[in-house]
Amino acid sequence: MNKLFKNLTFWVLVFGIFGYVLASFIGDPAWAKGAADSEIYNFILFLKTVFLSLLKMLIAPMIFLSLMGGLLNIGGKEKLKTMGKSVIIYYLSTTAIAIVIGLGCVFFIHPWESGSLKNMQGREQTSVMGGKYVKPKKYISEGSDSIILILKKLAERAFQNPFEALTNNNILGIATMSFLFGLAMVLTLKNGSSIPGMIEEANLLIHTILGWVIKTTPIGVFAIAFDFQLKATGSILTELLSFFLLVVGATLFHGIVVLPTIAYFFGGVAPLTFFKKAARPLLVALSTSSSSATLPVSMSTCEEEFGVSSGVSGFVFPLGATMNMDGTALFEGIAAIFLANLYGVDLSGFSIFIIFFMSMISSIGAPGMPSGSMAGMQMVLLGAGIPLEGIGILLVVERPLDAIRTAVNVEGDMIGALIAQKQLKEV
Repeated sequence: MNKLFKNLTFWVLVFGIFGYVLASFIGDPAWAKGAADSEIYNFILFLKTVFLSLLKMLIAPMIFLSLMGGLLNIGGKEKLKTMGKSVIIYYLSTTAIAIVIGLGCVFFIHPWESGSLKNMQGREQTSVMGGKYVKPKKYISEGSDSIILILKKLAERAFQNPFEALTNNNILGIATMSFLFGLAMVLTLKNGSSIPGMIEEANLLIHTILGWVIKTTPIGVFAIAFDFQLKATGSILTELLSFFLLVVGATLFHGIVVLPTIAYFFGGVAPLTFFKKAARPLLVALSTSSSSATLPVSMSTCEEEFGVSSGVSGFVFPLGATMNMDGTALFEGIAAIFLANLYGVDLSGFSIFIIFFMSMISSIGAPGMPSGSMAGMQMVLLGAGIPLEGIGILLVVERPLDAIRTAVNVEGDMIGALIAQKQLKEV
């Protein structure tokens, strides 16, 4: 019992349940809508804001220093080549599997085929979200629907000015800059250089601060659970229920069956052992809906619970935060087919390929923040010729789905670190 009370994961779960239950008894949905003021709710929002800000504060320096330190600590060009190859193959393979699962579900199950939403074909003014359809803000200008232009936008984010990338928390830009710096150091620095030691010491400072932040996780999750309960009072449209359940089922299948199987055969970790040790970061991912905010917790858990070296975690996780978005790719594939059916868009074989390809591309570099995949969803819809207005419909059920797919994204990153660690030992 004493060991249980010292377990941080236990307290994260307890405080999360407590926050949800407390909101059910004393909370008023009017607080979340701004129709009534409450000092209690304002204080809980303060706790939530501070917790998320603490996590986000560490994202940029952690990615920049960890990826460079990871490259320097791997131990030579050959090991770097071996691990880099295995990690990238793993990321691309699992993302492709996730999309195949999603597309397979919609083609063989398609539960909404007889739904009333079929009558929406060709109409833009539709009764959703409280009877008012709000046309979503476009993240991409009309006409920017070619693969070349989309790749161009990704390149612009990846090769952004280093200072702008750090200031704006552009994870793709930070990871690209850090990777190039680290790779150049591996190839040019001579033995005895003081630079690797300086980077290692800077990483130790960041991890010390991280340790302090992680201890506040139960309080942060309590505030998040309280706020979520107040905002989750609205009913989900009946027409979207089948879509919602299909996405949940497909995502859970990928997270509970596919990824643990890969971890067992290629990472040497049994499924039950993995979930037991990975519980804390998965809970944080579910509560924050942000893979970037969960990054510090994921890295520390892999190093402490699974014995992954700091070099491997420092390389794999920052890369995974930009490349490995299995849950996001799966969601986008299913959502695109759902909206195509909704608007009566006839999908040819080429269109299906475009959806597959665009879901994979748009998931790479998707912002690791709540609802961050909605920007990438624009790319998928434009690529397949599906009206952008469909985004407004997805927003009705997007938030709970976001939490589940974020947990799958984080799970995939952790398994990637296990595989990389095993591959490195065999070199």
